[in-house]
Amino acid sequence: MPDPFADLLLRLRQEAGRTQEEQAEAINAVSGRDTMTRREISRYENFENIPTNHTIGHIAAACGVPFEELQGEAKAARARKRKGHADAGEEQDAVKRRTLLGSATIGVSVAAEPWGRLAFALSKGAKIDSPAAAALIDRAAELHVQELNLSARRLQKTVESHLDAITAALPRAGDHEGALTIAAGETAALAGWVAWDLGEHDKANAYYKVTSQCAAAAGHPPLRALALTYSSYGALTPKAKMEFLSQAANDVRGHGNATAAAWVLGRHAEEAAAAGDEVGALRALARARFAYDFADHASEQAWVRFVTPYRMDSLALSVYGQLRRPELTSTADTAVDRLGDGLPDGGVVVLGDLASALLRGGDVDQGVYVARQFAAAAQAKPNTMGKERAAAIAAWLPDSEHELAVHFRRFAS
Repeated sequence: MPDPFADLLLRLRQEAGRTQEEQAEAINAVSGRDTMTRREISRYENFENIPTNHTIGHIAAACGVPFEELQGEAKAARARKRKGHADAGEEQDAVKRRTLLGSATIGVSVAAEPWGRLAFALSKGAKIDSPAAAALIDRAAELHVQELNLSARRLQKTVESHLDAITAALPRAGDHEGALTIAAGETAALAGWVAWDLGEHDKANAYYKVTSQCAAAAGHPPLRALALTYSSYGALTPKAKMEFLSQAANDVRGHGNATAAAWVLGRHAEEAAAAGDEVGALRALARARFAYDFADHASEQAWVRFVTPYRMDSLALSVYGQLRRPELTSTADTAVDRLGDGLPDGGVVVLGDLASALLRGGDVDQGVYVARQFAAAAQAKPNTMGKERAAAIAAWLPDSEHELAVHFRRFAS
């Protein structure tokens, strides 16, 4: 007769929708060590072995169930094993009625995802040493830098693995809880952005939601601004986009947030231009540029590293192009000079905005030339923003560039 605890472990895994190998990987992600194997999961589920309390903690986090309850079930299973299953039959129904599936802090299926495990960890608290906390925080910052030159597909697994590492540390964070929670939120936001780049929009929204939870837990409004501004790209209506960005602008007021404020205001200008609000767009863009004059994107929050001068050029091009403003020509010249002969990190989006702006502004020859450069760059590093730029460029290409327009429409779809 299978033991109730072994049956419970089996059902927890099945509820999470994992194979035995995937369950081992999830537990390893939480523990930060590569020691759990598919074979050991099989031994647990066949009652050949019972996990230690240390491993029980990792299983609980990986499955999103309370540690104390799972530990209690394991203790009862050890007692049954010592007694040779003598009382297993009469206890089995009672244990099944106490199943953890109904008392999970978060749904087991949600715990199959990194954001679910992070949400679970936010309710805990204990201790971790300073060097370990510093290493986790530094790694979170490093990933935001890597985002500039790695494709979303290559970056996704690395970001999610690091999120699990921070999640595993949070219950032991102690005095480092605030800093680690912020790092967790920054990593979750990056995971959301990567997911959005890959077209996984529901997944992205889940990450942004847990980023906002981290912001609330740490009392750090700029972190919520990060989630809101990322969310604005995927919001369904212009009104929702502007609401997100207005709240984000309030969250980045104050010292040390100049780069973040420049980005949020630049996004506000971009969306206002898209809605036809010329006055509001130009005012927001002027405020963004003013903020950026006082900014240092390389030394403020880790997540503002992508707000380079190239990215600010991109926002201005988007605004002036949509409004067909005369400033477009000089801004385009500045962007071309800044890009130089090579394509810098983050330059793909700049090329897309530059091509679209030139075409909208009537400089067709130069616009087609830059569009071809963008086509090659976007193919090498595909993402959702690049696909959106491709669709916009296709709409503005002249009839003589039918083949290029077809290529962009296929790419965008």
